[in-house]
Amino acid sequence: MRPRLWVLVLAAVFAALQLANITGRDTPDTKNYLAYTLSLSGEGKRGVAAATIDYVCASRAERARRDQSVHVVRFHRPDPTDQVAAECREQEWRVVEPQLAAGRTGGHTLPYMPDRFMRIFEVRPGYPLFLVPFVAVFGVTWGLWTAGVVIAGAGGVLAFLILRALSVPVPLALGGQALYYALPCGTTAMRPMTEGLLMALTLAAVWGCALMLRAGRTRAGLALVAGSLAALFTVKHSQSLFLGVCLAAAGALIALRRRRGGRSPRDVIALAAVGLAGAVGTLVLARLLHYPSVLDSVQDLLTDHFARPDRERPWPEFWQLQGNFWVEWLRRQAWQPLFVAALAAGAWGALRRGGAVGGFLIAAACTGILTQAGHPDINIWGERLIVLAWLLPVVGIPLLLEPVVRGGRVPLPAQGPADPVRAVG
Repeated sequence: MRPRLWVLVLAAVFAALQLANITGRDTPDTKNYLAYTLSLSGEGKRGVAAATIDYVCASRAERARRDQSVHVVRFHRPDPTDQVAAECREQEWRVVEPQLAAGRTGGHTLPYMPDRFMRIFEVRPGYPLFLVPFVAVFGVTWGLWTAGVVIAGAGGVLAFLILRALSVPVPLALGGQALYYALPCGTTAMRPMTEGLLMALTLAAVWGCALMLRAGRTRAGLALVAGSLAALFTVKHSQSLFLGVCLAAAGALIALRRRRGGRSPRDVIALAAVGLAGAVGTLVLARLLHYPSVLDSVQDLLTDHFARPDRERPWPEFWQLQGNFWVEWLRRQAWQPLFVAALAAGAWGALRRGGAVGGFLIAAACTGILTQAGHPDINIWGERLIVLAWLLPVVGIPLLLEPVVRGGRVPLPAQGPADPVRAVG
């Protein structure tokens, strides 16, 4: 089959596997994004609350049913679905109803938490806007699931396109796509929250770097990087800032190395300039639009989402927590070193085989480290903040294996004539 058909087959297999979990994927943030989506669709505030609470409680009840079915003591008891769903609805309405009655009906989200906390979600319209057509066509449950499949599937395809732009053989490029689906990238991308879209847009920016530096498509590459940064601003502006800064830093370092080697750094300087412009533009727009500041984020962290009074000296406490966090994080990684080993292998492949594009790939993966550093909470749900760092092994490991494949020790299937997907190499 042509490479494009293999890409579609892999995406279709991944989508079919996701049918095993239609519900039960929601996170604590899901209800905020879902409420935003339904509000954009034109629902009234109580209708938004009813649909959001129904979805959250149905997921909670489904998880309770699954857990009980395999519990060694309670597996023979009656199905708890109805009871758990009823208790959940009562609990959720107990929080939301008084707030709505008191007139807290502004904005697009529901008044679950203090206004300062909910403001964090109010300034992230990109993901809810993406969800609107899916929810409108398929309903809440299937709409969120379908949107997750599209986002996760797109991330895998982008990993394939990056590897093909780097002239990696088709089987290894398909391996990169499969890695995206199998590693925590795919699991996280399927959850109804922003991380999946963040990963896809970050990969799109890396693809733009590859198109410019390897395929000679300067305008397309720069436009893709700039467009990705702009889209990231609407999804989560901190990611736009981090990616812009990391791309600018990587471009500066690569340009310096090229200049010392007597090579022209013009193309990487252009990418660095776009990254720097994206970072500066993010800071300026966030200030003009009165987005939550870095201090607000630190206070949110230290006050348990503003449930306690603001800290008088937040920064010393933040840096102390930062140090404690990374010591504990490293201890846990030493205990289970898969993540660190995957990062090391990915970085080796990116540096040895990726050239300048490998440097920009490492820069993109570093945004996951920066995001985690901004929220040094060892108990944060699912370790999702650092998930962007997994993009490094997704692309870097196939690059690392390329010499083995090209050396003839691993037989390659015969490849057909060139096609548009393969042509990017």
